[in-house]
Amino acid sequence: MIKTTTFAVMHFSIAFAVVYAMTGSLLMGGAVAIVEPAVNTVAFHFHEKIWKQIEQRGGTVSLNRFRSSVSA
Repeated sequence: MIKTTTFAVMHFSIAFAVVYAMTGSLLMGGAVAIVEPAVNTVAFHFHEKIWKQIEQRGGTVSLNRFRSSVSA
């Protein structure tokens, strides 16, 4: 959960900085910095859980084969 939390802090900061730089609005920067990273962080948490399950089932072997076929 620490990894997810540090990811969230980083994401909030980047989202705020980008939107503020684009709009000059603290309100817009703050709103986007709260909504978008919050949704993305929850999605990231479940993404990590799914990938751990895939890896535990030996899915990394088939993923490596997929990567090889894509890069060839």
